[in-house]
Amino acid sequence: MTAIATHPSPTIDSITKQEARSTAYLESRLAAKSTATDSDFKIPVIDLSPSFSPSLQDRQSVADQINTACTTSGFFYITHHGIPDSTLQSVLRQAERFFELDTTKKEVMHIKKSKYGYGWEPSEYTSQAGQVETKEGFNFGYEAGLDRSGGDGKYRNLDGSTGDANVWPKEEDLPGFYKNVGAYYGAVLDLARHLFRLFALSLHLPENHFDSMITHPGGIARLLYYPPPQTPPISIPSAPVMDGQLGLGAHTDYECFTLLLSSSTAGLEVLKPSGHWHVTSHIPSAFIVNVADFLMRWTNGVYKSTVHRVVNRSTQPRYSVPFFFSINYEEVVETLPTCLKDGETPKYKPIGAGEYILERLNATTNGGEGFLDNKDVFAKDGM
Repeated sequence: MTAIATHPSPTIDSITKQEARSTAYLESRLAAKSTATDSDFKIPVIDLSPSFSPSLQDRQSVADQINTACTTSGFFYITHHGIPDSTLQSVLRQAERFFELDTTKKEVMHIKKSKYGYGWEPSEYTSQAGQVETKEGFNFGYEAGLDRSGGDGKYRNLDGSTGDANVWPKEEDLPGFYKNVGAYYGAVLDLARHLFRLFALSLHLPENHFDSMITHPGGIARLLYYPPPQTPPISIPSAPVMDGQLGLGAHTDYECFTLLLSSSTAGLEVLKPSGHWHVTSHIPSAFIVNVADFLMRWTNGVYKSTVHRVVNRSTQPRYSVPFFFSINYEEVVETLPTCLKDGETPKYKPIGAGEYILERLNATTNGGEGFLDNKDVFAKDGM
């Protein structure tokens, strides 16, 4: 098996594992109790229309709004993003169809059979910080055939191997599933690359600063099902959440940023500085975008990787489709010099992108046994 060509220093490998397994940041955010900025807390709605303009000034105006969102709540909605509503509704329908499958048909796609956590994820298999969760998922990742750019032929899986690693339902079980889910993936991948150019502008970098890092990016997507709890909690975010009511525990996302599409049933809750939870509203045909760990580390904490969770407080099921956008797995994430003030030192150590994602994924499995041992995966050249 050929490992992915990457950074020369084995020290980064060790640091990456330590950083990925650390819960210090999450614990500090959950313990924070400040009301100083709660009154200003909001998740803005950003119209992407001007970002498709040939005018740099128009694109910069959108980037400036992104900067404001990323330095405050770390979340924002995007509208007029260019993906047809029919594509959005189709993938949500595919999620419903998948979770209606007989368990025996889903069992053959169980993520325990995948090195990368792809396939069907039953609710009891993973957890966040040991909390019992009710979600059920279907996980899949990048395939060159789903990349509308065609890719550059250099994508490798997290173990350095080539070839499509995804696990898909049989066509006879779910006719049209692969076609429709693949069409969505290709569209949202294009949008993510477009957004990354706006993120570059938001940091006063050249618009193409990240382009070379996303030619064969990691992009894990999930179809998620949150059943209504048997005993719905009180419909206010301050109400205690008991076992059997928590869809997805408090966490931050691993990669650069996340694009979330969801059904109309509420559930996503964002941690405010006071330690209280903000229940997000549903905006039809809009995505919710949130900063993840890589962008926080690049910006030395200026952009917030905000803690969030999912609690279905209704009597209706919730479906969502998060897309976690990464850079090429062999890249190293370290603080951008432009994000350091005079005399300031980086808060975060350099990490390998692929190693970090793998370790974070491993940490979510019950017992932390993980999917794949990564001790030598990225440690040497030879692609």
